[in-house]
Amino acid sequence: MALRLAFLALIVLPFTLVGLPVQFVLVKLCLPGWQLLPSIFFKLLALGLGLRVSLAGQPLAKGPVLLVANHIGWLDIVAVASKFPVSFVAKSDVAHWPVIGTLAGLHKTIFVNRTRRTDTRRTAGEMSTRIAQDVPVLLFAEGTSGIGTHVLPFRSALMGAIKDGAKIQPLAIAYTKISGLPLSRPERRQVAWIGDMGIGDNLGAILKSGPKDVVLAFGAPLPATDDRKRNAKWAETEVRAMLNALNRADPLPKDGEVV
Repeated sequence: MALRLAFLALIVLPFTLVGLPVQFVLVKLCLPGWQLLPSIFFKLLALGLGLRVSLAGQPLAKGPVLLVANHIGWLDIVAVASKFPVSFVAKSDVAHWPVIGTLAGLHKTIFVNRTRRTDTRRTAGEMSTRIAQDVPVLLFAEGTSGIGTHVLPFRSALMGAIKDGAKIQPLAIAYTKISGLPLSRPERRQVAWIGDMGIGDNLGAILKSGPKDVVLAFGAPLPATDDRKRNAKWAETEVRAMLNALNRADPLPKDGEVV
């Protein structure tokens, strides 16, 4: 833990302090290259937190794409962003968190107020605009985080962000090992953000735990249909099949195969 804290303090923090003003200018002026500094930041942060991220399944789709994933905790964001320049959809509360809210805003995170139904249309419109710019958008469709053993029903409200020509690609996020050994159910609390757990407790558990293997498994992308509920159900089925296989250390299911 001491080495990780030293790395975060001596490498990640200085990079953040130097990069924040530059990133602020890039985002405010809508200049190209705004994804570069966040990509470096998340790679460093993943290293400092002991994440070992590997990829499985299909490649990330080219062109307009909405990634639809399960959600285990804020480590998911670090894992994905360390590999791909994506825009995330997050609850509006995150925007007001100290430091994290600022970082999320400078990463062009799309915030949604889930307590206001009228905010769904605005959020879907912002997602659609970002997708049309060929920036992959990642939606944690469960609407909450889980322990990582199963997938909760996917919500379909924001699936309306998909327009003609765009694709939906399922993404399963699985934490498979700590210190090279398969995770037991109690150990999942060292990576998952569950219930009323505070961010301080969650961060402490992450820093104290050994190297954490996380797999990002992509399913085959499909063109979206006009039925957002059908889109959500299809993505949920695909993500559940891949997560089940990863948790059991089985081969990933073939396209359309349910396990």
